[in-house]
Amino acid sequence: MIEETTSSVASVGISGNSPKIAQIKKIIQQVCMTDVNVLITGESGTGKEIAGRLIHALSNRKHKPFVPVNCGAIPTELLESELFGHEKGAFTGAITSRMGRFEMAQGGTIFLDEIGDMPLVMQVKILRVIQEKIFERVGSNKSSRVDVRIIAATHRNLEEEIVKGNFREDLFYRLNVFPIEMPSLRERMEDIPTLINDLINRFQEDLGASIKLSRGAIESLRKCKWNGNIRELSNLIERLIVLYPNQTVEVEHLPEKYQNQSIKQEIPVSQPSEASVSELLLGNHFNETQDVNLRELLHHIELKFIKDALDKTNGIVSHAADKLGMRRTTLIEKMRKFNIEK
Repeated sequence: MIEETTSSVASVGISGNSPKIAQIKKIIQQVCMTDVNVLITGESGTGKEIAGRLIHALSNRKHKPFVPVNCGAIPTELLESELFGHEKGAFTGAITSRMGRFEMAQGGTIFLDEIGDMPLVMQVKILRVIQEKIFERVGSNKSSRVDVRIIAATHRNLEEEIVKGNFREDLFYRLNVFPIEMPSLRERMEDIPTLINDLINRFQEDLGASIKLSRGAIESLRKCKWNGNIRELSNLIERLIVLYPNQTVEVEHLPEKYQNQSIKQEIPVSQPSEASVSELLLGNHFNETQDVNLRELLHHIELKFIKDALDKTNGIVSHAADKLGMRRTTLIEKMRKFNIEK
């Protein structure tokens, strides 16, 4: 939850100091103290709701509710009731009267996420609320006045949707009074170390554990594509904390898709003799006339050293891990990977 403070933008939600994020913070500081409608665009997972919450937290409405609504997640037939409420008996199942999201946000801010997915019939009703500041509950002919600030967000190109006939042009111009475009994570890769640190601190409270990422692991993550943006990074950090609580995460601990081979560091193990390496390379699996499959070769080498270490330590995992120069939990993960029983 974003803190309600005006001390600084950085303290209430948006991490990073890249040029694009610095510009976003500046824009938010300019618009937060006004009541103009804001349209936040950007790919999924770029933090559009965080930006919306930040605008609210720095505004004069900060002591009133911030009410988010995902317009794309609510069935069309329920969306009107969800936004404007309904009276008892308005439809089958309406056994009591119910307040809608606009009423809940009275005096505060309503965040209409994925507004580009809203059906045209509802777009008309939203336009009326913006223009006239009134609405009716489903099943009522009594108009209610509402004082809310509207912040909308979408990953769609609404101007293209207008051309396709999927979005009303008049509503677009009413919402797009102050546009903000959130950059993708690919456009702000220098922010990844800061984002990682903030995510670790956040999950530490929820999961009761923390992690550290080695320099190599961070550099490997900086070279990923991040199609899922900050949401994808957040999911990865949470997963790593569960797998490696209170440990240092190296490149080889990352899921394979996040391992950059040019950065990946070898796990320190005792140096094999020249003869043992030759045996591995030229033994039963490979010979000088064959094409070498590097992945398969590394697989056999790793498997052999793990089995040898376990044999020499009578299957005591902690002793074998010491012999291999790795953590016990890392060895257990590798034993699962190779289906090696204790």
